[in-house]
Amino acid sequence: MMKIERFYDEGLAHASYAVLSNKEIVLIDPARDPRPYYEYAINNEAKIVGVIETHPHADFTSSHLEIHHTTGATIYTSELVGADYPHQAFDQGDHIQLGEISLEAINTPGHSPDSISILVIDPDGKEHALFTGDTLFVGDVGRPDLRENVGNIKAKAEELARNLYSSTRDKIMTLPEDVIIYPAHGPGSLCGKNISSELQSTIGKELKENPALQDMSENEFVKLITEDQPWVPKYFQYNVALNKAGLESFEQSIRAATNLIHKENLIETVLIVDTRQAVDFQAGHHKNAINIPDSLKFETWLGSIVDPSESFYLVGYDEEHLHQIMEKVAKIGYEKSVNGLLWNDSGSIKENIFNKQEFDNNPDQFTVVDIRNENEVKNMTIFESAIHIPLPRLRESTEHIPTNKPIAVHCAGGLRSAIGSSILSLKLNGAKVLDMGTNIKQYKS
Repeated sequence: MMKIERFYDEGLAHASYAVLSNKEIVLIDPARDPRPYYEYAINNEAKIVGVIETHPHADFTSSHLEIHHTTGATIYTSELVGADYPHQAFDQGDHIQLGEISLEAINTPGHSPDSISILVIDPDGKEHALFTGDTLFVGDVGRPDLRENVGNIKAKAEELARNLYSSTRDKIMTLPEDVIIYPAHGPGSLCGKNISSELQSTIGKELKENPALQDMSENEFVKLITEDQPWVPKYFQYNVALNKAGLESFEQSIRAATNLIHKENLIETVLIVDTRQAVDFQAGHHKNAINIPDSLKFETWLGSIVDPSESFYLVGYDEEHLHQIMEKVAKIGYEKSVNGLLWNDSGSIKENIFNKQEFDNNPDQFTVVDIRNENEVKNMTIFESAIHIPLPRLRESTEHIPTNKPIAVHCAGGLRSAIGSSILSLKLNGAKVLDMGTNIKQYKS
């Protein structure tokens, strides 16, 4: 008997897996919180005997070391990772026997120099499935530009793109067409640029439909996958280093970082990340606060705007809400940066409210700041005169924004403009900053 279970985190678009055979489980690319895997093992009366890391992930922190300490499971990863935690090297041709099935390592560099894919061989010796990590997604391949400055092996994007061309053509595309593809990410992940909404596929389907697997020269492939990649969040390099070392217990890390702070004890120079919704933040917040509203993508925006070396306080609605926020913070390894938590105290600084009628009557009397991504602006111009600064670069780029007129900040739907307007209010002290919010939808043709 063999069973494959997917665990999916929508916020990070991250898929991890449990492979079960004969009451033994091997986990692949587990998330930071190990509790769902323990529950799965209990429900199936099975034992977790192994954890495989396809590479040191950039976009989330893994629980591989905690699972090893808790269950005694062996951690497997490529020798090229140079992992600092106890592990067994798992490289080209190596096998793990799991009950009646076998898991075989295939070195597939490209997204990272140390990436592996895992081929599942069923009890009849047939190639059944392939866990591709960030090498191959449904409809896309992994971006090659995340390992230029971090990791045991560093490599330039073009070099890795050429490696990925070989990995896909020589190792993945040669497998039988009915082999099932299980990638580590779905749509919305910043580890690819055009990932499909489907969470699994087959070799045959990808050969037909995946643009990166079509007939093309190596140079054409390199151009295709190095152009128009999304931004790289500030936390990505930090997470590669954390995952290479292995992290502490998920729950213990959260508890150690979550002390209640009274407003009288706030250090004035420390950033405050207010996680309440924009309307509540605008009605009253603390000095030195920016607003990153709790949302599906909270951890991505936190790690894109706040540097991993930067300490900050967290503000939320209540203790339960902030515990949930801390779990998201820990997913990207930022829990040690939290100086303390604050709730039941909204602060007295109020934000200016955008008035659509005033803007429509005198649009020239406003400086418009467009904080959408490069590709969004390329595909649709909303205001010809707008200053364009993508949100992930906004905190470092405020000197380009004049303050002699009210500043109207917009994105595509309203969430990012709440973050962006709060950043500009703090950085451009004294300027009149307005969040256009959902009003922007009325200006999009």
